[in-house]
Amino acid sequence: MKNTKDSAVSSKEAKKPEQGVSASMAKSPFHKLFVDGLKDIYWAEKHLVKELPKMSKGATSEELKSVINAHLEETKGHVDRLESVFELLGLKPQAKKCEAMAGLTKEAAEIMEETKSDTMVRDCGIILASQKVEHYEIATYGCLTEWAKQMGHRDAAKLLYATLEEEKAADQKLTDVAENDINQEGIEE
Repeated sequence: MKNTKDSAVSSKEAKKPEQGVSASMAKSPFHKLFVDGLKDIYWAEKHLVKELPKMSKGATSEELKSVINAHLEETKGHVDRLESVFELLGLKPQAKKCEAMAGLTKEAAEIMEETKSDTMVRDCGIILASQKVEHYEIATYGCLTEWAKQMGHRDAAKLLYATLEEEKAADQKLTDVAENDINQEGIEE
């Protein structure tokens, strides 16, 4: 597990606005779209900090619980990292409800309600729901990273890229857990 303090940008650097960003760029519709994307994923990450413990509690497999709990700790770091991105841009961290993440976590709750507790079938459903979340985050962080680079927000891009890599790794861990036994055990129940 990576500590957000070990990111490519020191906390001292994270407190000053990015260099080389023009006032006109900050007011452009593209930059506004970028900031809206940051607000959206900031809400999503904060929401996940509340929802991941429910998914962990609903899981049967200790291995799946461990993967979810480890990603919960990373997700807390993602919130901190996004706050640093806002600071780099000279903005106050602000969340805007992410309807997509709200829907994905609602679906996860429904899967847990509709499956029997203490079963691998439920774990298969939790993995499905978790991977949908990861794929949404991968798409979001991929775009935000590239947009930050294009606008010259180099330090912000580094922070966003670090989170992108953690999201990809979390998705792979979920795949590994599913393929190592849970899918087969779910089929056999």
